[in-house]
Amino acid sequence: MITAVDTNIILDVLIPGEPFGESSKKLLDLHLSKGKLIICEVVFAELAAGFPSGQELEFFLADTGIELVCSNEKALFLAGSRWEKYARKSDRNRFSCGKCGHAFQVPCPQCTAVLKKRLHVLGDFLIGAHALIYADGILSRDLGVYKTYFKDLKVFGSI
Repeated sequence: MITAVDTNIILDVLIPGEPFGESSKKLLDLHLSKGKLIICEVVFAELAAGFPSGQELEFFLADTGIELVCSNEKALFLAGSRWEKYARKSDRNRFSCGKCGHAFQVPCPQCTAVLKKRLHVLGDFLIGAHALIYADGILSRDLGVYKTYFKDLKVFGSI
């Protein structure tokens, strides 16, 4: 079994005192025992911000059994096409829950104007498409994008 790993799961383990640290470690251990853990370039780049050198990040990945697998054209095209669907139907006045995907509006507490949101960055879609092409599922706590735009991707958010 090949399991992709989202950045939030790895950061849970790396950052001391994170509330999901223990459960994320158990998820990683469980899925590593079943096969292989992989990340894409976006996750690698996001993790790089927390390491003093590329060599230390590579040592961390080797020590934890996580492998960087680079995206091919199929994964990149899939990410772009799913992001385009999201951008086309996205309502800039509605926010969505990262856990369940529910959309809602947020008024300013001072003037009551409805706040506008920015679109999700393409990175979330690159991670999802990479997992869909290269893995049997993904470990993540950020379920909103995956539940809505990657219904064909198995998401492992908890044990």
